[in-house]
Amino acid sequence: MAASNINRVVLTGNLTADPDLRTLNSGMAVCKLRIAVNTRRKDGASGEWVDKPNYFDVTVWGGQGENCAKFLSKGRPVAVDGRLEWREWEDKETGKKRQSVDIIADTVQFLSSPRDDQGSGGFTPRSDVPADMGDFAPAPTPVGGGAPTADDDIPF
Repeated sequence: MAASNINRVVLTGNLTADPDLRTLNSGMAVCKLRIAVNTRRKDGASGEWVDKPNYFDVTVWGGQGENCAKFLSKGRPVAVDGRLEWREWEDKETGKKRQSVDIIADTVQFLSSPRDDQGSGGFTPRSDVPADMGDFAPAPTPVGGGAPTADDDIPF
């Protein structure tokens, strides 16, 4: 039996623009989102941690796309679970082949409400790399070792 392939993407980030909702001739709604996701990297020159944004195009179909257009706006944080889709086309103006990789969303979660964003300065994204490497320091050992030494002390 052949091994199956996995095509899965999970992202959290902020919308860079308002959702773009369109309706196909068939009546199916399709919503386009653009999401910025920060990655933290160490700057080679200064040695400081800096955020580098990555931008992703997301397509949301049907009723879920309609909800995205209705309730989301630029700057709102979202979580997207979906799959990658590669596409290729010919540019009408230049005649050159173009290609892109898009994310087709299976689910989109709204991570805050507009009410949450008011007055608090909005959502503060968290990076995937800690700002303080002390976060990885070993936990202190309790005085006296702290671990039970006899089987009678184990609670199960």
